[in-house]
Amino acid sequence: MSSTPIEDYAVLGDTATAALVSRAGSIDWLCLPRFDSPACFAALLGTREHGRWLIGPSDPSARSTRRYVGASFVLETLHETPAGRVRVTDLMPVADGRADVLRRVEGLEGTLRLRHDWVVRFGYGRTRPWISRHTDVKDGVEEQIITAVAGPDMLVLRGTRLPRGQDGHHVDEFDVAAGESLTFSLTWLPSHRPVPRRFDVAERVRDTLDISERWAARNRYAGPYAAAVSRSLLVLRVLSHAVTGGIVAAPTTSLPEDFGGERNWDYRYCWLRDAALTLESLLGCGYVDETRLWRNWLLRAVAGDPEDMQIMYRVDGARQLPERELDHLPGYACSRPVRVGNGAVEQRQTDVLGEVMMALELAREAGLGETTDSWHLQRALVNHLAAHWQEPDHGLWEIRGPERHFTHSRVMVWVALDRAVRAVERHGLHGPVDRWRAIRDEVRREVLARGWDEERQTFVQHYHTSEVDASLLVLSAVGFLDGDDPRMLGTIRAVEQELMRDGLVRRYRTSTGVDGLAGDEHPFLACSFWLVTAYAKAGLLEQATALMDRLVALCNDVGLLPEEYDPAGGRMVGNFPQAFSHLTLVTAALAIAEAAGKDVHAAP
Repeated sequence: MSSTPIEDYAVLGDTATAALVSRAGSIDWLCLPRFDSPACFAALLGTREHGRWLIGPSDPSARSTRRYVGASFVLETLHETPAGRVRVTDLMPVADGRADVLRRVEGLEGTLRLRHDWVVRFGYGRTRPWISRHTDVKDGVEEQIITAVAGPDMLVLRGTRLPRGQDGHHVDEFDVAAGESLTFSLTWLPSHRPVPRRFDVAERVRDTLDISERWAARNRYAGPYAAAVSRSLLVLRVLSHAVTGGIVAAPTTSLPEDFGGERNWDYRYCWLRDAALTLESLLGCGYVDETRLWRNWLLRAVAGDPEDMQIMYRVDGARQLPERELDHLPGYACSRPVRVGNGAVEQRQTDVLGEVMMALELAREAGLGETTDSWHLQRALVNHLAAHWQEPDHGLWEIRGPERHFTHSRVMVWVALDRAVRAVERHGLHGPVDRWRAIRDEVRREVLARGWDEERQTFVQHYHTSEVDASLLVLSAVGFLDGDDPRMLGTIRAVEQELMRDGLVRRYRTSTGVDGLAGDEHPFLACSFWLVTAYAKAGLLEQATALMDRLVALCNDVGLLPEEYDPAGGRMVGNFPQAFSHLTLVTAALAIAEAAGKDVHAAP
C-alpha cells in the first residue's frame, strides 16, 4: 500500500479541529468536531475506503502548487495541465461556532477536468453512514443537499454540483472552464439537530482572513528567521482550542516514527509539558492573552488532589484517554498498530511541573497577574513535588520501560522549585520559600553529583548509565547552568558524537533498549532545535546559524514540520504538524537573536 508522503500534506484548521489535505486535493484526515473526536476521513491511515474528500485533477500528470493566503490557513492550490489551470481554495472558517470545511473551485485558464470523490466513514474509517439526498428548504429557498448520518454524527454536503452515489462513494467528474466557479461545503452537526442554514461563502473567507491577520499582527518578533517564526506561531495557534484553551501536540495519530514499525502514538491530546513550552514561545513573541486562556484550562483540568495530576488531558480537560488499537486500519505505510488514546497518561513524569512553572513565571514577568486560585494551585503542586521529588519516573520521552532517575527530570524539579521561589521573592506571592529554596539547592547538588560523568565530561541520561540524552541540551536554556559552562560544552560534544545522524539529533540511542520498544527512530527535530539553542547560549553562533539554516529548510512548501525527519530518505516522519518542532523553532530563533545582540521585538 502506497501512502502519500507526509510532506505532501497541508493543514486546515478552525482552532477546534484540523484537517490534512494532500497536494492532489484529497482531505485524508479530519476529526469532527474536535481534535480528539473520531475521524470521519481516515484515508491517511488506510485507503480511500476509510474515508476521504477529494477535489482534484483527473489527470495524474497535472502540476500542483500551493500556498497559504497571508498569515492564515486558507490554502490556495493551483492545478495546471497544458489544457487549463484551476485554483482550489480550501479553508475551515474560524470563530463562528460551527464545524465547516469550505472548498471553492475557480477556472483561471483553458479547461481542466476535476474529479470529486466524497467518501464518509465515521468511527476512524469503520462505520458506513446512512446517506441520503434530499431537498432542504430555508426561507422559501430550495437547495439539494446530501446528508450522512451514523449514531450521534451528521455531515451535510452542499455544492454547486453534487456528486452521485456509487457503491458507498459519491463521485463526479466535470470540466472547469476559465471564468467558472463552483463551491462545496461540508458541515458537521449532532445528528439530532436540524440542518443549519447555508452561509455566505465570500463573507466566511473574508472573515477568516481578517481574524487570522489580526492575530498575526500581534506578533512582536522581528529577528532572524522571521517568516519561519511567524508560520510556526500560526501553527501553534491552529493547534490551540479557542474555547477551552487546550493545546494539542499534533492533530494526528499513529503517523509512524519507524515506517512499518510499532512506534505509532496518538498526539491529539493536551500534554502539560508541550502546552507550557508552547506558551513560552508565544510569550517570547508578545502573546499574553493565550496564556490566560490556557491557565484557566489548567485550573479546570488539574483541579483536585495534586496526587492525581496527569501529564496529559483531553481538549476539554477530561482525564480518560484509554489506549486501544484499531485493527481495521492498515496504518500509514503499513505501520501497525494504529492507536487511539494514549497509555502514557498513567505515567509519572516528574519534569512536567518544571515546564509549567517556567511558563507561568514568564507570564508573571509579562504582566499577567495571578488569581487566588491560580497561585493556590501552583503552591499545592509544588508542595506535592517537594514531598515526592526523589521518586524515579518515566522521563519526558515516556519510556515504556522501568522508572529511573532521569537527569532531565531532576533538573526540571530544580526548575519548578526555582520558579516557585522567584514567585515569592520577586512577585510577592506567599509560600514556604525557605523549604522550597533548601530542596531546590539539594536537588542541584544531587544532579551535579549523580547526573555528571566526570570521566566522560558529560551529563548522562539517568543516574545508572553512561548514555547521553538530547534532553540534556536544555540545561542552559532553563538556567541550571550557564551556556558556556565547561560541563555544558562537554555535554554538547557528547551529544554531537553519540546522537547525531547525518547532522541531525536523535533523542537517545534506541539500541540500548531503554524505552522497551522494538525498532529504531529517526532524528527528532525538536532535539536539533535544542542544539541550536544550546550553541547560541554557548556563544557558538556560527554553529547555531548553520544548523538553524538546515532545519528551517526542512519545512515543507507551506512551512510545516513533522515530529522527526529521515535525512537518508529525505522524508518527513511522525505526527504532523508537530507543535514541539514548531515551538522549538521559535525558541531557537529567539536564542540566536539574543546571542547576536539583536533587538527582536518590533514596536506595537
